[in-house]
Amino acid sequence: MSKSIFYHAGCPVCVSAEYDIINLVGQDNVEVVNIGEDRSRISEAENAGVKSVPALVTPNGNALHINFGASIIDVKG
Repeated sequence: MSKSIFYHAGCPVCVSAEYDIINLVGQDNVEVVNIGEDRSRISEAENAGVKSVPALVTPNGNALHINFGASIIDVKG
């Protein structure tokens, strides 16, 4: 993985964190994935260690959970 992946579910907490992450690391250094819209990537997020969103997975594979918007279980429905 060459850049970070920011997973979120589209809630206000997540969207706010998305803007902050982009401002901190730069648009070119992060892929933003809204798993509320692209549900096919939920298992990818889980495999990366994401337990709740918003979360940032670093290029080293560390899952950094930012604030608390929703658990991955709630997003799965």
